[in-house]
Amino acid sequence: MRPTGVGESPVRVACIQFEPRVGEKEENLRRVLKLAQEAADKGAELILLPELSNTGYVFESRREAYELSEEVPHGETVEEWAELTKSRGIYLIGGVAERDGSALYNTSVLLGPTGYLGKYRKLHLWDREKLFFEPGDLGLPVFQTTLGRLAMGICYDLWFPETIRIYSLKGADIVLMPTNWVCIRDKVEEGRLVEALCVAQAHMNGVFIAAADRVGVERGQSFLGRSVVVSPRGRILAGPASYEGEETIYADLNLTDSRLKKMRTSLNHIIHDRRIDVYSPLLGYEGPHSAGKEPFQS
Repeated sequence: MRPTGVGESPVRVACIQFEPRVGEKEENLRRVLKLAQEAADKGAELILLPELSNTGYVFESRREAYELSEEVPHGETVEEWAELTKSRGIYLIGGVAERDGSALYNTSVLLGPTGYLGKYRKLHLWDREKLFFEPGDLGLPVFQTTLGRLAMGICYDLWFPETIRIYSLKGADIVLMPTNWVCIRDKVEEGRLVEALCVAQAHMNGVFIAAADRVGVERGQSFLGRSVVVSPRGRILAGPASYEGEETIYADLNLTDSRLKKMRTSLNHIIHDRRIDVYSPLLGYEGPHSAGKEPFQS
């Protein structure tokens, strides 16, 4: 890791790309703890896991999804992850199937040196997820940590420009994306697409984006891999990882770049240059956070 200086916030990020096994929670947990320990041994302070990394993704029924789910933060997975982050003094973000009463959520949790810090529930559900999960109801929270301002999205959330833009307006330094990018058509073509989405969202909004995907084939569904870390200027800092192999990619970041590099020229700032006076009547959003209002810090 490079030496620190004035205005720097160095952190080593690790994206763990592996193959969870659907229904095998104990084995998935064991593998995550082993891989996260290995990443911490290599200096990672911020470790990112895939979406639904404790359960697998392709559920046969809502009953199966419910039986594999657990409460957050009091379920076995999050408690074990919290013990790891406390013992190693690291931060970890990973996807779980969350049970809240009779409701199910596709959730990402944030753990740190003091244990459980918070969660995010996926806003935009993909395909059959709509048969099992409820849409997220916690909004787009940003968590202030000793490393910087951390935000979370999950997979399909990346396809919506509002997600990363709002996080940028709220001052997030990095958006951490547990993903299960599915392969629908040509794997190489779709791999290039998700890479381009990460690059574009990071560049347009001046934030770091880290995405950890899974690999393998589960109940006939293949996944893309291609985990990646991108800078606020849209430069790929780590990855893309392979299409099929389990691997961990690392990037050494200065998180304050997200605050310092939104100026693109001496006259251009990607947030301040927005013409919201023009956008507002065209977008037509309603409610207290409509497009015509500016509830977030820029």
